[in-house]
Amino acid sequence: MISLLIAGAVAFLVSILLTPVAIRVLRDRNIGQFIQEEVEGHSHKRGTPTMGGVVIWIAVTTGYLLAHLRLFSFEEGAALSWQPLSAQGLLALFGFLGMGVIGFLDDFAKFARKQNLGLSKRWKLLGQLVVAGLFAWGANAAGVATEFVITRETAIDLAPWLYAILVLLYLSGTANAVNLTDGLDGLVAGSGSLVFGAYVLIAFWQFRNFSVYGIDGALDLGVLAAAVVGAILGFLWWNAAPAQIFMGDSGSQALGGALASLALLTGTHLLLAVLGGLYVMVTVSVILQVFSFRVFGKRIFRMAPLHHHFELKGWPETTVIVRFWIMSGIFVAIGVGLFYADFLVATEGGITP
Repeated sequence: MISLLIAGAVAFLVSILLTPVAIRVLRDRNIGQFIQEEVEGHSHKRGTPTMGGVVIWIAVTTGYLLAHLRLFSFEEGAALSWQPLSAQGLLALFGFLGMGVIGFLDDFAKFARKQNLGLSKRWKLLGQLVVAGLFAWGANAAGVATEFVITRETAIDLAPWLYAILVLLYLSGTANAVNLTDGLDGLVAGSGSLVFGAYVLIAFWQFRNFSVYGIDGALDLGVLAAAVVGAILGFLWWNAAPAQIFMGDSGSQALGGALASLALLTGTHLLLAVLGGLYVMVTVSVILQVFSFRVFGKRIFRMAPLHHHFELKGWPETTVIVRFWIMSGIFVAIGVGLFYADFLVATEGGITP
């Protein structure tokens, strides 16, 4: 429990103190956001510093690593020691940073071209293939369970190449979903704190009930999730409307990578779609919009992703943000409830179908 608190607190302090420094540095170098002309009412955001996701990287990594440093123990008293990092924790950190690097390159390409077009789909896919391949290789090498989990007692063993495909689908799908949602000030940071907070609870519960779940490194995954919560809350202080900095693809892609990694390593493959229900909803709105326009020549929404539809209906930006946060909280509550219900079913004296 202490390591969770340390990870979150350190990450929060690093993020909230380092972000204003990043704002000044990015402004001095004219690294600002490019705004699509069709997004009405956002022209005032043009030039706002972006690539703030790098601050989140630093905060998460610092919080995660320092949580393994021990200065005191009840057995030895005051003594400096280092708790080993788990393979699961390192894999999740790699998924986070690996996808973040792809996002950073995308942000840098936009800055270099002076337009809202970053890396081509080909280069993005290549980067995601590399990250997914290394993640799958690391999981196999470390003996991490490489299976697709439906419920706690129902899992499908996957061949290494099938697991690599699963990792690719989760990393790219989740990263793109979070990236699509990152269109309003603080929307992803606020909703993300709720989703990652759920993973702190889930990972810690799996650690305390190892006999039920049998997941090695569960506590370490909780530590990483706690560091992400602290980092994005510290960033949200400066990213809340009106935002002084944007996380950019550097942040949204990294957060998507972390979510996918946590789902893969905690065996909550299907639960991710519920916990991240807001991101699923936004992504589906884009899919439906594109499908309807190409097949029927008509748009379902005034604009996709979904949050822009409500803006064009006249909702103030802050209203859309807060209501989407509420929806994210509802999805998270349902997801945590389902997780606990599955635990009760799996334990003696629990609820039976």
